[in-house]
Amino acid sequence: MTHDLPTPDRPLKIGTRGSPLALWQAQEVRRCLMTAFDLPEAAFEVVVIKVLGDQVQDKALREIGGKGLFTREIEEALLDGGIDIAVHSMKDMPTLQPEGLVLDCYLKRADVRDAFVSPRYGSIAELPEGAVVGSSSLRRRAQLALRRPDLKLVEFRGNVQTRMRKLEEGVAEATFLAMAGLTRLGMLSVARGAIAPEEMLPAVAQGAIGVERRVADGRVAALLAAVHDRETGLRLAAERSFLLRLDGSCQTPIAGLAVIEGDELWLRGEILRPDGSESVAGERRGPVGEGAEIGRALAEELLERAGPGFFG
Repeated sequence: MTHDLPTPDRPLKIGTRGSPLALWQAQEVRRCLMTAFDLPEAAFEVVVIKVLGDQVQDKALREIGGKGLFTREIEEALLDGGIDIAVHSMKDMPTLQPEGLVLDCYLKRADVRDAFVSPRYGSIAELPEGAVVGSSSLRRRAQLALRRPDLKLVEFRGNVQTRMRKLEEGVAEATFLAMAGLTRLGMLSVARGAIAPEEMLPAVAQGAIGVERRVADGRVAALLAAVHDRETGLRLAAERSFLLRLDGSCQTPIAGLAVIEGDELWLRGEILRPDGSESVAGERRGPVGEGAEIGRALAEELLERAGPGFFG
């Protein structure tokens, strides 16, 4: 496919949000493609696209439209031909893509765990009664309320740098960030420690970078196939199927994590009431290639156990 490779005269356009983490992810996709095909950096162009989710910082995502706020404008540019591929944090991605687009390329997944971040305290257990904790994640808020109902939860939006500044200003005593994001930004030192999945199950697809393309673009499909990580794809097939059956969005607190052990896939899932008053959790195991079926089955089980109206 030498004749189809991007060149400095005809660069592959990579669409992304403009946050430092989003730019790192786009540059990582570029680096992987450069390495896979021995291409110069000039054969790629990173295109920053402003998305509504980054522009509206004073409201919770669930109040203004959910996960699609981080993807809509980028996907429109992809459909219009303004960019050739779009790079996303998979935990921010809706479970269904617009007609004409497909997500079938994932880089190797990084650390899936949440990080506990606080200027003064070393862990959740050390937080004093009534301490203020900031988070914009409905999942994290519900999980924390379930475990520590004495804490006060406040909305905490913005990129990593913005949230760290809010902590320094005393808006909250602690917050949670993704270990993967802190590692990628070279900011791992701000984490007091990683929270084990057994204590706080992470968001579906946390730690994974996805690359979206046009369905009909065979040239790009061939490029992306060279950097796709199969194991990450198998894990996300289970997790995103689980989320899809639950109609997951920023309106519902859902956690899920798939792990591959030999020829077996192990999926853990949790759904919570938004106020953290109740949690229903479960797990399933099965053949690696049946991730989507395992995800749907676990979702059905949890919904049945939770009963109607669980999410309020």
